[in-house]
Amino acid sequence: MEITFIERKTGKRCVEKVYGHKVLSLLYGDGFWNRLFSALLLPLLAHVPFFSHLYGFLQKRPRSARKVAPFIEAYGIDASEFVEDRFSSFNDFFIRRLKSEKRPIIADPRILATPADGRYLVYPQFDRFFVKGQEFSLTAFLSDSAMAHRFAEGAMAIVRLCPTDYHRFHFPCDGTPSKARLINGPLYSVNPMALRKKVAILSENKRMITEIETDLFGTIFYTEVGATSVGSIHQTYAPEKPVRKGDEKGYFEFGGSCLVLLFEKDRIVFDPDLVKNTQEGLETRINFGESLGRAFGS
Repeated sequence: MEITFIERKTGKRCVEKVYGHKVLSLLYGDGFWNRLFSALLLPLLAHVPFFSHLYGFLQKRPRSARKVAPFIEAYGIDASEFVEDRFSSFNDFFIRRLKSEKRPIIADPRILATPADGRYLVYPQFDRFFVKGQEFSLTAFLSDSAMAHRFAEGAMAIVRLCPTDYHRFHFPCDGTPSKARLINGPLYSVNPMALRKKVAILSENKRMITEIETDLFGTIFYTEVGATSVGSIHQTYAPEKPVRKGDEKGYFEFGGSCLVLLFEKDRIVFDPDLVKNTQEGLETRINFGESLGRAFGS
């Protein structure tokens, strides 16, 4: 399966170079052997944390630093953006910091900034969420029926971070965040190969939910979703204290991962290009700090 997306800066359709493509194809492909391997291996890989933790541990070993330079070359990553020029391990590279001037943050307070480098899907206001043609259960995702009712007619943005991406995530606007609430779960892949077969993965995987109270965008539910080989979701912010747009919220350790932002009804109008691309079944590749949408009525 070829994964295509729109590069926002150029407007061009691109084909994604998928890290671990062979393994993903084996586990999430449609053939007989794929289904067999999926039935045998997925429960172990997703439900037994040992495997993700072991892989994550190996990426922290000094020997893993030898993979950094070939990885940068193979995936065309711009090393001039990095704050550091040397890394003690592959995980150290994975959670790298970027120079602030390489990710300017849109200043207008009426505009919500993109919270991370990644591939974006946006779903404006409607009664039921459908992702990849499958219904997405807010109640299962939030593990709270009252909150699900509150956001039932709201809007949603999904941000998929690939292993090649910068893996720190940030606050999209000024506000006051709560303490993150952990919902434990398995660690399935969030790659489109996996989501097209079962979007409920987003409601099953380990995730952390933070409520952000804002002046212009109401209450935002900001969720980090773990995935295969993501052993840890680290929060670096101080709960219950005001934050500014662009402040770091946390980071994922090694692996692909995902953010989901939920908005109450009539709080955000997503940018037209993102809506159009999503309606056409295409993710939009965007860097952290760009425009995601405007406050409703502004």
